[in-house]
Amino acid sequence: MKSRGPYRRHSTPFKLQLCQDIRNGVIGRRDAQRSYGVSANLIQLWLTQFDRGELNDEEAEASVIAEYEAHIAALERKVGQLTMELDLVKKTPRQPIAGDSGNSSIVTGPRPVLSDGGAK
Repeated sequence: MKSRGPYRRHSTPFKLQLCQDIRNGVIGRRDAQRSYGVSANLIQLWLTQFDRGELNDEEAEASVIAEYEAHIAALERKVGQLTMELDLVKKTPRQPIAGDSGNSSIVTGPRPVLSDGGAK
């Protein structure tokens, strides 16, 4: 027996476009099955919904908006996480590096040592 692949969800715009293409004769049902890996029963279900007007542009737009909102929420969570990490790094005291005497600067280099006028 052939095992089924992973569970997939198809977007409303995809379903709508596929149904329009089938109804307009652009692609046949069998070609759609082979090309997109969709079962005949699923295509028939979508065509029934399409004929009843259940697959329309408003639903497609709502689906796209929902996907965008989910993506925005995920990005907001990531920004919050990164902000917390940055705040933690800023609050953590910096450990001095070995050999860092504090007498040098990246911009000016080592500070000159004051001599006592040439006495040996």
